Amino acid sequence: MVKKFLLPLLATLTLISISTVAKADYLVSNGSGGDYSYELWQNTDNTQYYLKIWKRESYGKQEADRTTTSFESSQEALEHFDCEYADKSLPACPQ
Repeated sequence: MVKKFLLPLLATLTLISISTVAKADYLVSNGSGGDYSYELWQNTDNTQYYLKIWKRESYGKQEADRTTTSFESSQEALEHFDCEYADKSLPACPQ
């Protein structure tokens, strides 16, 4: 009796946990510049990137101060960080 109930329950819970893991965005890279640190994330269908940004001293100690909207490429996201947070002067940066 217990096997008839327990086995389907365990199978269902396993499927739920697998589908949850499969839908998780994943970390592509991290780094810092200026007074800020970042993590570059990619969504599960590999079509969008976004940045989580911290003040450098709070990185790893608390939730991100900001999460950006999505970018179409990792290069676009990292250029945004460099221009807006790391104070770099790149050709891609607005004047």
